[in-house]
Amino acid sequence: MTQMAKALLVDDRRENLMALEAILQGLPVQSVAVESGEAALKQLLVDDFAVILLDAQMPDMDGFETATHIKRRERTRHVPIIFLTAADKDAQLALRGYAVGAVDYLTKPFDPWVLRAKVSVFVELWVKTRQLAAQSDLVRERDAQWRVLTDAVDEATALLRADDDAESRERAVDLLEQARWGNNA
Repeated sequence: MTQMAKALLVDDRRENLMALEAILQGLPVQSVAVESGEAALKQLLVDDFAVILLDAQMPDMDGFETATHIKRRERTRHVPIIFLTAADKDAQLALRGYAVGAVDYLTKPFDPWVLRAKVSVFVELWVKTRQLAAQSDLVRERDAQWRVLTDAVDEATALLRADDDAESRERAVDLLEQARWGNNA
């Protein structure tokens, strides 16, 4: 029941989205393409993403404004953003991208293998984070089970030490059996 990692692709030009989808093809990631910052924010309300590939220059809400909204939300502030832009290597745009929370800033044309490598790293980190969360949940569950068992043993021990009658011994045995089989009395 492992959920596949998703990459959110945000660009106002459909041909750029198709190119990004082609670049990511074959990676263990599902591409979700949207054509505006507003659509990206809506998508982030319903899905979790390993990485966001975000066009910096779009009409209406540009990538910088979109990233600012993403980083303000508790649910999405941890999602890595890689800015993509056709602008000539304008250092100010790159600095602006990093200032709003981007982890990287690539100018077009970029090497598709470099982008694949970067996305792969974030997908792997997303998968590992999910695995750690699942293991942490399992440890908490086992810890709770252990507490129930030790409480039952303590209660049974107290009953056995307090009274030496058959009813107390029977109650102590019942407690231990219930704890053993996971039945809470």
